[in-house]
Amino acid sequence: MSESIIEINHLNFTYERQRVLEDIHLLVEKGSFLGLVGPNGSGKTTLLKCLLGILKPQQGEIKLFGQPIQKFKNWHEIGFVSQKANSFNTGFPASVFEVVASGLTSKLGLFKMMSPNDRKSVQKAIEQVGLSEFAKRNIGELSGGQQQRAFIARAIVSDPKLLILDEPTVGVDAKTVQNFYEMLMKLNRELGITLILVTHDVGTITDKVTHVACINKHLHFHGQSKEFEELKGDEMSDFYGHSLHVLTHNHSH
Repeated sequence: MSESIIEINHLNFTYERQRVLEDIHLLVEKGSFLGLVGPNGSGKTTLLKCLLGILKPQQGEIKLFGQPIQKFKNWHEIGFVSQKANSFNTGFPASVFEVVASGLTSKLGLFKMMSPNDRKSVQKAIEQVGLSEFAKRNIGELSGGQQQRAFIARAIVSDPKLLILDEPTVGVDAKTVQNFYEMLMKLNRELGITLILVTHDVGTITDKVTHVACINKHLHFHGQSKEFEELKGDEMSDFYGHSLHVLTHNHSH
């Protein structure tokens, strides 16, 4: 039987009397790559904040790695990458190596020196995202796509079992996005990291992810990506509240 990484039951969340999430049930199993899709304002970011313990839902339960979220302590097992690219201060005086090393703070504590093993972990994470040649480069000199890779390296340097990415490709050009998704697939398949990718990019991800969850206040669909591709246009329109065509790019895996 598969091990569940996330288990959500009867989750409700209300902001100032407005119900944002209603009766959400979601199971994410170990080793899966979930694409979380939905229109703007559909509750995707609220759901992430509940998962990360930032927001507390009014009703329902969340379990992380089999433990109720209230008792969960091993936050280093979860890596998070936000929609950073557009808001990052490119004048920040830090090398790629230093940015990635900052991902070890929760494990090491703020002022503890890095051991040779820690330095190896940083180099390995940089290599895994394809930035070895840029390790000494100032983060501000990198392109948006390369910066996002550096932030993923920072998120995986502490060996998380789950990596959550909130629209990481905003403002990144199409070719870079394609390479970016290939890299995520590699992290999922070769390192066995469970991934949750929040995205608007419905068509591009269906052949990359293993599962899709479509949220718009309610969870309208949750299943394998193949099943999602087979949905009819009118079913998709019901989810999104407007007509939508899923354009799938059938690259081989």
